[in-house]
Amino acid sequence: MSENTTAALVDIEEKVPVRSKFWLSIADCMCGVLNSLMTAGALTYFFTTYWGMNENYASLAWIIFGIWNAVNDPLFGFISDKTKSKIGRRLPYIRYGAIFYSLFFIITWFKWPFGESQISMFIQLIAALFLFDTLYTAIATSLYVLPYTMAVSNKARSNIFIWKICFSLISLAFPLVVVPIIQPKPGEPATLFHIVVLALGVAAFLIIFFSTFFIKEKVTTEPDDSMNIFKSIVLCFKNISFVIFEVLSFSVIFIQTDLLMGVNYYFNEFGTNLMPLSYGALGLGAVLGMIIWLNRLKPWGVRKCIFIMCVLFASGATAVVFFGKIFAVAIIGFFLAGLGFAGGMYLVPIMNGDVIDYDEYKCGQRREGMYAGVNSFITKPAISLANAAFIKIIAAFGYSNTAVGNQTELAKQGILVAWMAIPALLLIITAISLKWYPLHGESWDKIKLSIEEKHKD
Repeated sequence: MSENTTAALVDIEEKVPVRSKFWLSIADCMCGVLNSLMTAGALTYFFTTYWGMNENYASLAWIIFGIWNAVNDPLFGFISDKTKSKIGRRLPYIRYGAIFYSLFFIITWFKWPFGESQISMFIQLIAALFLFDTLYTAIATSLYVLPYTMAVSNKARSNIFIWKICFSLISLAFPLVVVPIIQPKPGEPATLFHIVVLALGVAAFLIIFFSTFFIKEKVTTEPDDSMNIFKSIVLCFKNISFVIFEVLSFSVIFIQTDLLMGVNYYFNEFGTNLMPLSYGALGLGAVLGMIIWLNRLKPWGVRKCIFIMCVLFASGATAVVFFGKIFAVAIIGFFLAGLGFAGGMYLVPIMNGDVIDYDEYKCGQRREGMYAGVNSFITKPAISLANAAFIKIIAAFGYSNTAVGNQTELAKQGILVAWMAIPALLLIITAISLKWYPLHGESWDKIKLSIEEKHKD
């Protein structure tokens, strides 16, 4: 590649319309709000603490559901990569799946006509998870990969991700701030909660549906019809950068689920009066984290930024495990968690884009859907495992559903262990694995530039 070509590429600034970034971000936000209620602890709380479902049944339901996740995500990714329509490969699934996605979300929170038994609740929880997640896979996966098809350069993609992150703060804040307010306690009526979930379902349908009229896929290639799903999956795992990325991705999903689930238990036992300062520290960490990662991405590179993020986040999580009953330590933990959340929202998709671009460089195909599907194949079980592990750990420490707000000291320590111990371990493992991540340095910069040149041509 000549110096003139390189200079020309630098001078060309790829543009994505503001309306496209806005509608993609708000659709992704509403999709995330609904999913956060289903997977970030609110659903488990509603079935176990409010409806009285046995924790063993709930844990088993999440584990069984994880098996379905192992099947539907790669299958959908493979199908979407080969989809051909006038509006693109991803948009049909978003537009026409929105109504069913919202419908399945709404009916989950109302007792189905099966009776009041433990088996009835077990059947409802599994069925609700299966139905909801099938549509979530179709919509969320498509929304997830759209930035990689709307733009080529990391600079343009980064701008899209900033928009998505700003809106994702809503889906992040909802289970943290709103859910504790509207979530009914055992014996209380759930009227307000039901009104909110009904309104959320309707709003999500309208926003997700209409967003598809303002988004356009630009970067694509003709699918290779000779490549079957098994060969496509194998090619993903032959990409060593993808394997390292999955260590990070699994850890991030597990940690987000675990932390969002544990925060309700934490404030119930350690005092809701701690909430303002705790969330203030979390928000400050997230804002400062975004500033740091945005400014350090180019000079440090993705690998170094993620390594630093993991070390800081792991330090905070470890401190909370051992000293979380001390409020000052908990505040530091919330602050470092904010740094980690910012990194998870910004650095992870940037890294994923590089992995997908490298795959195109090696095999000549754009396979965003397949990579998203295999990623979900690995990371969605993390949601189930996080829910199951948290419940099992607090139960082992003597947590009682009938003593909410009045647990023993051992049970309180169990909440801290269930909340932060596994996240700390996963972050350490991720930091070590980055030693083998190959997409960095001058050689990768040249490959990335050649990919951008190809698509701009």
